Amino acid sequence: MINQIIHGDCLEELGKLPDKFVKMIYIDPPFNTGKTQKRNRIKVTKSSEEKSDRTGFGGTNYTSQIIDSPTYEDSYDDFESFLIERIKASLHTLTDDGSIFIHLDQREVHYVKVAMDKLVGRDKFMGSLVWQYDFGARSKTKWSNKHDDILWYSMNPKNYVFNYDQMLRVPYMAPDLVGPEKAAIGKTETDVIWNTIVPTNGKEKTGYPTQKPIALINRFMKIHTNPGDTVMDFFAGSGTLGESAALHDRKFVLIDESKDAVQIMKDRLSKWI
Repeated sequence: MINQIIHGDCLEELGKLPDKFVKMIYIDPPFNTGKTQKRNRIKVTKSSEEKSDRTGFGGTNYTSQIIDSPTYEDSYDDFESFLIERIKASLHTLTDDGSIFIHLDQREVHYVKVAMDKLVGRDKFMGSLVWQYDFGARSKTKWSNKHDDILWYSMNPKNYVFNYDQMLRVPYMAPDLVGPEKAAIGKTETDVIWNTIVPTNGKEKTGYPTQKPIALINRFMKIHTNPGDTVMDFFAGSGTLGESAALHDRKFVLIDESKDAVQIMKDRLSKWI
């Protein structure tokens, strides 16, 4: 396979792909929030004091301009059926030692977990990972939600790719309890992953409303695939999985029915397609 960006409904496009060529599927589907997903970008340029609407370091004056970003309606009457039908259509592409990761939030993850157990078998469920972040407003009426859930299923629970040595190491919370040698190395991450969101004005930002940070995707890329493998995302959005794959010597297949998303991916991944 060569790197591909496919424009179309994944339910139709997945059936056109070969069998057993994908080592990892990672999807970040709509979350069924019931809202229109949109994230405006801000372009900031230097300006005179008369025209400025913000002041930066050293008293420099800037003018900000809001740039429209892609949007999509995130509301489904039967989200579970919508998603499971498409996942079912994708499974023939996975290798016998492949894995699928489904990135959701608290609204639908429990329903999808039960549906996936029925679809592929409960024995293939390997775990639920938590992506923990710390950004945005805090609720005064309930516990603030600051995490997403990622379901992991392997096609063969006794034979799957897991490169332990590629796991990130983080500091011990109580280094004195483990001694200086272990403290210097750090401990491997667990199923709770701490990683910030995509910085608002960072170079990584594409303007796609639900873009996920590449540092998060890099973890799965290195641990669950090997160089030369092919990965796929059929709700590809901004193409983060594709960039992570290319940077780590993997191939990618990306599918999205949004023209805006496809254009963003083509611009972002132009040197690899």
